[in-house]
Amino acid sequence: MAERIAKFIARSGICSRREAEEIVCQQRVTVDGNTVTTPAYNVEGSEDIRIDGEKLPAIEPTRVWLYYKPVGLLTTHKDENNRATVFENLPPTLPRVISVGRLDINSEGLLLLTNNGELARKLELPENGWSRRYKVRVHGRLDEKKLAKLAEGVCIDGVQYGAVKIEIESRNGSNSWLMITLNEGKNREIRKLMKYVGLDVARLIRVSYGPFQLGRLKKGAVSEVPQKVLKEQLGSKL
Repeated sequence: MAERIAKFIARSGICSRREAEEIVCQQRVTVDGNTVTTPAYNVEGSEDIRIDGEKLPAIEPTRVWLYYKPVGLLTTHKDENNRATVFENLPPTLPRVISVGRLDINSEGLLLLTNNGELARKLELPENGWSRRYKVRVHGRLDEKKLAKLAEGVCIDGVQYGAVKIEIESRNGSNSWLMITLNEGKNREIRKLMKYVGLDVARLIRVSYGPFQLGRLKKGAVSEVPQKVLKEQLGSKL
Protein backbone atom coordinates (compact mmCIF):
# COMPACT_ATOMS: atom_id res chain seq x y z
CA MET A 1 0.00 0.00 0.00
CA ALA A 2 1.34 3.40 -0.99
CA GLU A 3 1.95 6.02 1.70
CA ARG A 4 3.39 9.52 1.96
CA ILE A 5 7.16 9.51 1.88
CA ALA A 6 7.47 11.57 5.08
CA LYS A 7 5.37 8.99 6.93
CA PHE A 8 7.49 6.16 5.52
CA ILE A 9 10.72 7.90 6.57
CA ALA A 10 9.33 8.50 10.08
CA ARG A 11 8.48 4.82 10.45
CA SER A 12 12.13 3.97 9.82
CA GLY A 13 12.92 5.66 13.16
CA ILE A 14 15.51 8.15 11.97
CA CYS A 15 13.36 11.22 12.65
CA SER A 16 9.85 12.43 13.37
CA ARG A 17 7.30 12.92 10.61
CA ARG A 18 7.59 16.70 10.89
CA GLU A 19 11.38 16.49 10.53
CA ALA A 20 10.96 14.12 7.59
CA GLU A 21 8.72 16.65 5.84
CA GLU A 22 11.39 19.33 6.33
CA ILE A 23 14.09 17.02 4.93
CA VAL A 24 11.97 16.34 1.85
CA CYS A 25 11.31 20.06 1.32
CA GLN A 26 15.08 20.65 1.51
CA GLN A 27 15.38 18.26 -1.46
CA ARG A 28 17.65 15.90 0.44
CA VAL A 29 15.61 12.80 -0.43
CA THR A 30 15.84 10.70 -3.57
CA VAL A 31 13.65 7.82 -4.72
CA ASP A 32 15.24 5.52 -7.31
CA GLY A 33 17.73 8.29 -8.05
CA ASN A 34 15.17 11.06 -8.50
CA THR A 35 15.00 14.00 -6.08
CA VAL A 36 11.68 14.32 -4.24
CA THR A 37 10.43 17.89 -3.82
CA THR A 38 7.14 17.42 -1.95
CA PRO A 39 6.11 15.49 1.19
CA ALA A 40 2.94 14.49 -0.73
CA TYR A 41 5.01 12.05 -2.81
CA ASN A 42 3.84 8.45 -2.35
CA VAL A 43 6.05 5.36 -2.10
CA GLU A 44 5.36 1.63 -1.86
CA GLY A 45 8.44 0.86 0.23
CA SER A 46 10.25 -1.27 -2.33
CA GLU A 47 12.02 1.73 -3.87
CA ASP A 48 15.63 2.78 -3.30
CA ILE A 49 15.01 5.67 -0.87
CA ARG A 50 17.98 7.74 0.24
CA ILE A 51 18.62 10.79 2.43
CA ASP A 52 21.76 12.77 1.61
CA GLY A 53 22.86 9.80 -0.46
CA GLU A 54 22.54 7.34 2.44
CA LYS A 55 20.09 4.49 2.01
CA LEU A 56 17.14 4.57 4.39
CA PRO A 57 17.45 1.82 7.04
CA ALA A 58 14.99 -1.07 6.89
CA ILE A 59 11.84 -0.57 8.91
CA GLU A 60 11.97 -2.70 12.06
CA PRO A 61 9.12 -3.81 14.33
CA THR A 62 7.83 -0.99 16.52
CA ARG A 63 9.34 -0.83 20.00
CA VAL A 64 8.63 1.50 22.94
CA TRP A 65 10.70 2.23 26.04
CA LEU A 66 9.97 3.98 29.34
CA TYR A 67 12.72 6.38 30.39
CA TYR A 68 13.13 8.34 33.62
CA LYS A 69 14.43 11.66 32.39
CA PRO A 70 16.53 13.44 35.03
CA VAL A 71 16.58 17.20 35.53
CA GLY A 72 19.26 18.94 33.47
CA LEU A 73 18.82 17.15 30.14
CA LEU A 74 17.26 18.65 27.03
CA THR A 75 14.80 16.56 25.05
CA THR A 76 16.51 17.07 21.73
CA HIS A 77 18.98 15.19 19.55
CA LYS A 78 21.38 18.12 19.30
CA ASP A 79 21.70 21.43 21.13
CA GLU A 80 23.43 24.36 19.47
CA ASN A 81 24.74 25.46 22.88
CA ASN A 82 26.25 22.02 23.56
CA ARG A 83 24.09 21.38 26.61
CA ALA A 84 23.53 17.78 27.70
CA THR A 85 20.68 15.97 25.95
CA VAL A 86 18.49 12.98 26.68
CA PHE A 87 19.71 11.09 23.64
CA GLU A 88 23.39 11.50 24.51
CA ASN A 89 22.71 9.88 27.87
CA LEU A 90 20.77 6.80 26.77
CA PRO A 91 22.35 3.33 26.97
CA PRO A 92 24.44 2.60 23.84
CA THR A 93 22.49 -0.64 23.33
CA LEU A 94 19.36 1.29 22.28
CA PRO A 95 18.74 1.87 18.57
CA ARG A 96 18.06 5.42 17.36
CA VAL A 97 14.87 6.51 19.12
CA ILE A 98 12.48 9.46 19.14
CA SER A 99 10.68 10.86 22.15
CA VAL A 100 6.91 11.06 22.43
CA GLY A 101 6.58 14.74 23.27
CA ARG A 102 9.09 16.46 25.51
CA LEU A 103 9.96 17.36 29.09
CA ASP A 104 11.71 20.68 29.61
CA ILE A 105 15.22 20.85 31.03
CA ASN A 106 14.02 21.48 34.61
CA SER A 107 11.41 18.70 34.60
CA GLU A 108 11.90 15.01 35.27
CA GLY A 109 10.03 11.75 35.07
CA LEU A 110 8.45 9.55 32.43
CA LEU A 111 9.44 10.07 28.83
CA LEU A 112 8.28 7.56 26.21
CA LEU A 113 10.81 6.61 23.54
CA THR A 114 10.14 4.72 20.32
CA ASN A 115 11.93 3.65 17.15
CA ASN A 116 8.83 4.63 15.12
CA GLY A 117 8.54 8.35 14.37
CA GLU A 118 5.01 8.02 12.98
CA LEU A 119 3.83 6.33 16.19
CA ALA A 120 5.42 9.13 18.24
CA ARG A 121 3.34 11.66 16.29
CA LYS A 122 0.14 9.70 16.87
CA LEU A 123 0.72 9.34 20.62
CA GLU A 124 1.25 13.10 20.99
CA LEU A 125 -2.14 14.02 19.56
CA PRO A 126 -4.66 15.36 22.13
CA GLU A 127 -7.51 13.55 20.37
CA ASN A 128 -6.11 10.27 21.66
CA GLY A 129 -7.58 11.28 25.00
CA TRP A 130 -4.45 10.19 26.83
CA SER A 131 -3.92 12.04 30.07
CA ARG A 132 -0.53 13.01 31.48
CA ARG A 133 -0.13 13.01 35.26
CA TYR A 134 2.45 15.06 37.11
CA LYS A 135 3.51 15.14 40.74
CA VAL A 136 4.33 18.79 41.41
CA ARG A 137 5.90 20.47 44.40
CA VAL A 138 4.88 24.12 44.64
CA HIS A 139 5.83 27.00 46.88
CA GLY A 140 3.35 29.70 47.91
CA ARG A 141 -0.11 30.05 49.41
CA LEU A 142 -2.66 27.65 47.99
CA ASP A 143 -5.89 29.33 46.96
CA GLU A 144 -8.37 26.53 46.30
CA LYS A 145 -10.78 28.86 44.52
CA LYS A 146 -8.08 29.83 42.05
CA LEU A 147 -7.08 26.18 41.60
CA ALA A 148 -10.72 25.32 40.91
CA LYS A 149 -10.77 27.83 38.05
CA LEU A 150 -8.06 25.87 36.30
CA ALA A 151 -10.48 22.96 36.08
CA GLU A 152 -12.56 25.06 33.68
CA GLY A 153 -9.66 26.05 31.42
CA VAL A 154 -8.05 29.49 31.31
CA CYS A 155 -6.49 31.90 28.81
CA ILE A 156 -2.99 33.17 29.66
CA ASP A 157 -1.22 35.72 27.45
CA GLY A 158 -3.52 34.88 24.58
CA VAL A 159 -3.01 31.10 24.85
CA GLN A 160 -6.00 28.94 25.75
CA TYR A 161 -5.27 26.10 28.16
CA GLY A 162 -7.69 23.23 28.56
CA ALA A 163 -9.18 21.99 31.79
CA VAL A 164 -6.80 20.35 34.27
CA LYS A 165 -7.49 18.23 37.30
CA ILE A 166 -5.63 19.20 40.48
CA GLU A 167 -5.48 17.17 43.68
CA ILE A 168 -3.75 18.46 46.81
CA GLU A 169 -1.64 15.60 48.15
CA SER A 170 0.05 17.31 51.08
CA ARG A 171 0.79 20.69 52.65
CA ASN A 172 3.66 21.78 54.85
CA GLY A 173 3.66 25.50 55.47
CA SER A 174 4.16 27.25 52.14
CA ASN A 175 5.24 24.02 50.44
CA SER A 176 2.69 21.66 48.91
CA TRP A 177 2.60 18.60 46.69
CA LEU A 178 -0.05 18.51 43.97
CA MET A 179 -1.09 15.82 41.50
CA ILE A 180 -1.96 17.51 38.22
CA THR A 181 -3.62 15.74 35.29
CA LEU A 182 -3.92 17.26 31.84
CA ASN A 183 -4.61 16.07 28.31
CA GLU A 184 -2.59 18.36 26.07
CA GLY A 185 0.76 19.32 27.52
CA LYS A 186 1.53 22.64 25.85
CA ASN A 187 5.02 24.11 26.29
CA ARG A 188 5.73 24.64 30.01
CA GLU A 189 1.99 24.44 30.63
CA ILE A 190 2.05 23.47 34.31
CA ARG A 191 4.63 26.09 35.23
CA LYS A 192 2.55 28.79 33.51
CA LEU A 193 -0.67 27.61 35.16
CA MET A 194 0.92 27.59 38.59
CA LYS A 195 2.36 31.06 38.10
CA TYR A 196 -1.13 32.20 37.05
CA VAL A 197 -2.47 31.18 40.48
CA GLY A 198 0.50 32.63 42.39
CA LEU A 199 2.57 29.49 42.88
CA ASP A 200 6.19 28.67 42.03
CA VAL A 201 7.08 25.19 40.83
CA ALA A 202 9.96 23.72 42.82
CA ARG A 203 9.86 20.23 41.31
CA LEU A 204 7.88 18.63 38.49
CA ILE A 205 7.78 14.87 37.89
CA ARG A 206 5.73 13.22 35.16
CA VAL A 207 4.46 9.95 36.61
CA SER A 208 2.32 8.67 33.74
CA TYR A 209 1.57 9.14 30.05
CA GLY A 210 -1.63 7.47 28.97
CA PRO A 211 -1.53 3.84 30.18
CA PHE A 212 2.22 3.88 30.80
CA GLN A 213 3.48 4.47 34.34
CA LEU A 214 6.81 5.65 35.73
CA GLY A 215 6.44 3.18 38.59
CA ARG A 216 9.71 2.36 40.35
CA LEU A 217 11.96 3.24 37.45
CA LYS A 218 15.16 4.91 38.67
CA LYS A 219 16.46 8.23 37.34
CA GLY A 220 18.25 7.72 34.05
CA ALA A 221 16.98 4.14 33.69
CA VAL A 222 15.28 2.69 30.61
CA SER A 223 12.79 -0.18 30.48
CA GLU A 224 11.36 -1.63 27.28
CA VAL A 225 7.60 -2.22 27.10
CA PRO A 226 6.96 -5.90 26.30
CA GLN A 227 5.45 -6.49 22.85
CA LYS A 228 2.37 -8.12 24.37
CA VAL A 229 1.67 -5.04 26.51
CA LEU A 230 2.37 -2.79 23.54
CA LYS A 231 -0.24 -4.54 21.41
CA GLU A 232 -2.77 -4.50 24.26
CA GLN A 233 -2.31 -0.76 24.92
CA LEU A 234 -1.77 0.59 21.42
CA GLY A 235 -3.75 -1.81 19.24
CA SER A 236 -4.58 -0.10 15.93
CA LYS A 237 -2.01 2.65 16.54
CA LEU A 238 0.82 0.21 15.75
